[in-house]
Amino acid sequence: MSRIESRFATLRREGRTALVPYVTAGDPRPEVTVPLMHAMVAAGADLLELGVPFSDPMADGPVIQLANERALAHHVSLHDVLDMVRRFRQQDSDTPVIVMGYLNPIEVMGYAAFAEAAAEAGVDGVITVDMPPEEADEFRTLLLARGIDPIFLLAPTTNDERIRRIVDAASGFIYYVALKGVTGAGNLDTAEVGQRVSHIRGMTDIPVGVGFGIKDADSARAVAPFADAVVVGSAIVRQIEAYSDRMETATQHIVALLKDIRQALDSGETTKVERA
Repeated sequence: MSRIESRFATLRREGRTALVPYVTAGDPRPEVTVPLMHAMVAAGADLLELGVPFSDPMADGPVIQLANERALAHHVSLHDVLDMVRRFRQQDSDTPVIVMGYLNPIEVMGYAAFAEAAAEAGVDGVITVDMPPEEADEFRTLLLARGIDPIFLLAPTTNDERIRRIVDAASGFIYYVALKGVTGAGNLDTAEVGQRVSHIRGMTDIPVGVGFGIKDADSARAVAPFADAVVVGSAIVRQIEAYSDRMETATQHIVALLKDIRQALDSGETTKVERA
């Protein structure tokens, strides 16, 4: 059982929803990322999603695109991101870490070399936004052989045939994109999200996390009854952007946000929708 599977199994027994914050590695400076990861865990994060800076991110909105630019200005590479995970593991051997990014840097490194380096660093899951499951067999096999979960995205527009293909390829959890757009765009229609997640759950036993549009305690609380995890990204990155020259202040705001969301998720005011 992978670290991600183990964490979700524990949370399910406890009737709790996972809190998964996202930050772009190296934003606004490389030295702040690992301390921020630890601070987010202390604030209640169950898993961490660490973005690999990339020049042409297709799923990310303006907030995270700018975070990529700030990190790339410091020449943060995929190797640097893995080194950050390695340093995080020196103090935290329990919290699952998911690396999220795009295929190009991985292809440059080579699938086998990346899988080996990611496993050695302590990576638990990989989201490769622009790798469709039809082309993922080799990469998926290399990851699974090293105990790393390949995590795939599902969109509101994904049809049933493709849902089945994706859930068959996925491991760890499914990432449901709650909005028809990029990160940080629009407002959540929680009723529609609930219906879609319920439909997905009818096709798989893998946990389903919901991201894109979770920005505060209220939106997290609204999604919690039917989600196994809530992913918070742009709301966190906005704090880094606003206080990029005062990371202590940014971290305080991020910790406060995550504590509010954690309290909302654990408040007892939400009732989990049982799996069919």
